[in-house]
Amino acid sequence: MDFAAMMSKELAKAKPAESDKKYLKRSDVEAKRAAAYEAEQKAIEAEREAKAAAKRKREEEQAAEIASREEKRRKLAEASKLRRQELELEEERARRKRLGLPELKNARGDNGEDDSGAQDGDADAVGEEELVRGLRALGQPVRLFGESQAARLRRYRKHTTVMTDGPIPTTLQLVEGPQMKVEGSVPKDADGRKWLFRQLASYFTMVLVEYERAVEGERRDTTASKAAYSAMVQTRENMKPLYLPSLINPEAEPPTLDTMLLLLTGPRQLFRKFEAGKLDDSLLGPIVEIVKALQERRYLDANDGYLRLSIGKAAWPIGVTMVGIHERSAREKLHGGEKGHVMGDEVTRKYLQSIKRCLTFAQVRWPPDDLRQLMG
Repeated sequence: MDFAAMMSKELAKAKPAESDKKYLKRSDVEAKRAAAYEAEQKAIEAEREAKAAAKRKREEEQAAEIASREEKRRKLAEASKLRRQELELEEERARRKRLGLPELKNARGDNGEDDSGAQDGDADAVGEEELVRGLRALGQPVRLFGESQAARLRRYRKHTTVMTDGPIPTTLQLVEGPQMKVEGSVPKDADGRKWLFRQLASYFTMVLVEYERAVEGERRDTTASKAAYSAMVQTRENMKPLYLPSLINPEAEPPTLDTMLLLLTGPRQLFRKFEAGKLDDSLLGPIVEIVKALQERRYLDANDGYLRLSIGKAAWPIGVTMVGIHERSAREKLHGGEKGHVMGDEVTRKYLQSIKRCLTFAQVRWPPDDLRQLMG
């Protein structure tokens, strides 16, 4: 067989077989059309099922992701609750130590189970009858399911803690008018120091209220006005203590994990030191001196007190002091106890700077009778 015959045979195979009929029945045409339509519908249905399966898979993946996220959020909430309980327990222990009450025992035993037999001595501070009567007066349940005595007392403390409405919420009872006037020295007894801290908190609250009112009254859409407002807010925040949001607003949302970590490890600002009565005498004495000068409108003397507190009385050593075998005067000043506190730590620097801003505002708000006492 030659090449032409082979090609003809292959072409004949490729061509569709021609029908001998010269016409088609209508039934055959309808059958072909129905078969084509059915095939098309099957393809559409298969595509629809594939899309539905893909959608179900995506929804299942999203549901699994949401469930995983909710589980993480639940674990974080549990960790936050534990940290909050630890913080409240630490605050209660500090309060009892400050008041001279018996120390709290551990609410949980060594094996991690609740120690129901161990009493924490809270009945010495608040009696059982008084606690029940107080909870009922507050509209709170007398005892929650599984609640220990310490947890019940903490719940009572949380609802009976009174916070002031000023620019800095504090648990100290503020005084008014002439009662703010401080003496020149720091008292030695506990009652006197507590009264002094109330006086200091009241005076700084009054200054901050006037400061905020003055800045709000002069607030404009200018760079200088924005800078003044920012300085006022920074002054207030640097003196403000850190609290659980529920202590200030009982309806507040539970704190986040970052907030709890900040509460546990964060700094204690000036007002928190006033409340705890733990301000060091090396800081308390100069602050009392500054406040006394401010109340008497001796702003230059107050500024001198601030400078002595911040940078000390001795000049910084100048030149080479560590060369040679003899002790030099500049080197002696390194160990002379004239160290300033403003560079001690960041928290102290911030609230001392806030005191300086209060000093600057006070001389504008309450100008002195003697112009020589004007600072700057």
